[in-house]
Amino acid sequence: MLSNLEQQPADALLALIKLHNDDPRVDKIDLGVGVYRTGQGDTPVFGAIKAAERKLLESQNSKAYLGPEGDMGFVHALMPYIFGKDDPTMGGRIEGMQAPGGTGAVRLAVALAKRAGVERIWMGLPSWPNHAQILGDLGVELKSFVHATKAGLVDMDALRTAIALAEPGDAIMLHGCCHNPTGIDYSPAQWDEIAELVAGAKLLPILDLAYQGLGQGMEEDAYGLRKLLAAVPEALIAYSCDKNFGMYRDRVGAIYVMAPDAEVLNRVLSNGHALARAAWSMPPDHGGAAVRIILEDPELTAMWLDELDTMRTRIRQVRTRLAEHGRAGSIDLVPLGTQNGLFSVLPLSTEQIQRLRSEHGIYLAGSGRINAAGLTLGNIDKFIADLTAVSA
Repeated sequence: MLSNLEQQPADALLALIKLHNDDPRVDKIDLGVGVYRTGQGDTPVFGAIKAAERKLLESQNSKAYLGPEGDMGFVHALMPYIFGKDDPTMGGRIEGMQAPGGTGAVRLAVALAKRAGVERIWMGLPSWPNHAQILGDLGVELKSFVHATKAGLVDMDALRTAIALAEPGDAIMLHGCCHNPTGIDYSPAQWDEIAELVAGAKLLPILDLAYQGLGQGMEEDAYGLRKLLAAVPEALIAYSCDKNFGMYRDRVGAIYVMAPDAEVLNRVLSNGHALARAAWSMPPDHGGAAVRIILEDPELTAMWLDELDTMRTRIRQVRTRLAEHGRAGSIDLVPLGTQNGLFSVLPLSTEQIQRLRSEHGIYLAGSGRINAAGLTLGNIDKFIADLTAVSA
């Protein structure tokens, strides 16, 4: 039977990583892989994480199963940062469970939506490629609209049209902040309008919050999510700690459910536990436990927030430097200064992307997506010069 399977194409980003690693040029630049890098090009372990792991090593007295819901101390410790310190449970209407990374959280959110009767999910494109793959694998129809204009602005008209065309009972997937891959986020005023439109259309929001703290700040990056939750009776939220705690390989995430009341909330969570049990049985413990230890300790929390501020500041400095340059050949770099998070998309042709790779050792995704954190004071001028050379 296994011979019936067809060969699948290799993941383009993983192939890009290998090409970069095999390139012998000392001045090569990796703008493809979506991890934070320091000004020296490293992806370090947070000091707060190392301290928490030392505490975990000393205090953990069992490796027994946690259950499909995972470490609920971790889940609850995140909630004030996501939903606000005043009432993070929205009067007992929000609860969550741990998931293996933001990807696991998104998949479980889509699976819950499908089990609840959702057949179509609206989503702006381009988006994180795995969004569409997850929908396809779960058999949910993707209805798309254009996320941003060619001028590098949110396409609110396309979003308004999509919401008007959607039917009650459809879901809509939105990035909470630091849009992947464009870096183009909704403004507070636009989130205000979106909240009213989604509520009026009776859609189920699925919010993917994978980069909180890397845009404008922890509180600022939660504005849209909180505004939307205040307007609707129910929602699903996928959260990732992979970026803002640097826990990429430990797969640290959570899914939260907001329901109309406690009775519905308990029913939804029972389905979430059942789906998780069938998919991955139990989430990995170590990374979530380390995050929990940080958030339970004021000193470690302060250390983590300081490290997160440093990350955000460095990304902002790179974006400012690019924007100040103005143009690189035919590419307008100015919009990159107002975009958020790790990613932006440059309007490059396939040929130009290939030339950057072959002639200059600059590696970026075939979509033109770049990871701004791959640029440093030591290589940013080379990048601008080489970009000018291939786009002039």
